[in-house]
Amino acid sequence: MWGIIPAAGRGSRIQPLAFSKELLPVGSRTEDGVERPCAVSEYLVERMILGGADKICFVISPGKSDILGYFGDSYAGAQIAYVVQPNAEGLCDAIFRASCVVGTTEPVIVGLPDTIWFPENALDSLPDCPLSFLLFPVEHPEFFDAVVLEGDQVREIQVKHRSPASNWVWGAFRMSASGFRDLKALWETRGRSDEYFGTLVNSYLAGGGAALGIKAGESYVDVGTLHGYRTAMTLLLSRQELGASRLMSKRQAKLTPLEAVALHGADT
Repeated sequence: MWGIIPAAGRGSRIQPLAFSKELLPVGSRTEDGVERPCAVSEYLVERMILGGADKICFVISPGKSDILGYFGDSYAGAQIAYVVQPNAEGLCDAIFRASCVVGTTEPVIVGLPDTIWFPENALDSLPDCPLSFLLFPVEHPEFFDAVVLEGDQVREIQVKHRSPASNWVWGAFRMSASGFRDLKALWETRGRSDEYFGTLVNSYLAGGGAALGIKAGESYVDVGTLHGYRTAMTLLLSRQELGASRLMSKRQAKLTPLEAVALHGADT
């Protein structure tokens, strides 16, 4: 399965940067006992691999060769390819431009490289169907693409609507091989006029297509602004502290009485 990462945007909301916004350091990781900064797009790559992707395609602009230099030809066992989007012509153009590498015979998953979300394995919840969305609850859905459901069936994508009818927004989505072909063909039939994926999906639904919305997401942060960057750092810190507390709880459950006294101190 392929993971498609549209990374050709200019990132004007968080400029000036001396590098691509997808390489913005957010949090850190430890490799071979050494802690190093973690690029924001690494979180998405890791989640795609956890979701079953064994090949990743970055869609980059001509000036973003630093992404190629950072990731190279592989990451954590997944092969990486690159496709150039000459001009920033929207998400649909980026996704379907990748078809020259991805082809039309394998399922694909798509996510945004300047976001961080949990749980890490949420993509596992997306079924093998023509189109399914991974949904997250947010406080301000008007800044995103809100997904209106009837049961688990998607009825409408409200693209940055001032008063959306849902606080669930998509953070990633999966297309089967046939779904990818059908949506690409529809986009071309519509004169490649859809800048946003949501408007294309609405046309797809109106023409008899179907999509599922899966409410498996817990937290979602857009790191493309300074406020989002600070929120992401807070989220990562809280998740680290939660993980540490869980590890401590497991450790404490195995402590002998003497070990417990040494850890907590004797009662007085």
